[in-house]
Formats: sequence, structure tokens, C-alpha cells
Amino acid sequence: MLDVPSPVQLGKLGEVVARRELERRGYAVLATRYRSRYGEIDIVCDHDGVVVFVEVKARKSSRFGDAAETIPSRKRRRIAAMALDYLAWTNRLEHPCRFDVVAIDGLGTGRVTVRVIENAFQIDRS
Repeated sequence: MLDVPSPVQLGKLGEVVARRELERRGYAVLATRYRSRYGEIDIVCDHDGVVVFVEVKARKSSRFGDAAETIPSRKRRRIAAMALDYLAWTNRLEHPCRFDVVAIDGLGTGRVTVRVIENAFQIDRS
């Protein structure tokens, strides 16, 4: 009998894979699973002096679209609110920041692809 990972297990595995890839690319991980009243940010990093808020999207297959396509505008606004909370909490409101996505397709299979999408989306600060 095959062990099929649950969505929670898949998410945790995806975060491990994403963190390793980010570190391999020179990102310094500042926090994982940062929680605020707005929800949770998967990974917060420093990358060349920029605070990077990373959303990890892991999928077993791309049958319903790839992982990067699954972040609706409502979730983007929540991520922005959590990012502002993190910047205020860590006294980094003046630091530049961006929003990246680590898209992992094929997780739990033998054919995993990992893409880091820098500046995956923008938030209007006005």
C-alpha cells in the first residue's frame, strides 16, 4: 500500500524543499511560519539587503495548473498585511521588501521541479 502524503504533510515537505533552494541561492532565512493576526507567512528571508516574503506553493502534479498560478488577489492582500506586521514587529519598516513565490511541482513524485519567482507580485503601498 502506498503512503500518500496528506495536504499538511505535503505543505511541510514543500517548505523544507523551498528553504533548501532559497539557502542554496544565497537567501538568509529570518523566519519560517511567521504568524500574525492576518495568518501565516511561509518563509521570511533577507536577500542582498531586501526583506523577502516567500509564499510556498507545492503540488503533486500540474494537472490543475502549476503551483505559481494558485495565489488569488485576496491571499496576496493578506500576505501584504502579514508582511507589514512583520516589518513593524522587527523595526524594518524602512527596508525594501518584495514578494517571491517558490513553486514546487511534482512533490511526492520522482520528478520534482522547483522554481523561485522573484517579485512574483506587487502590492500598492498607497
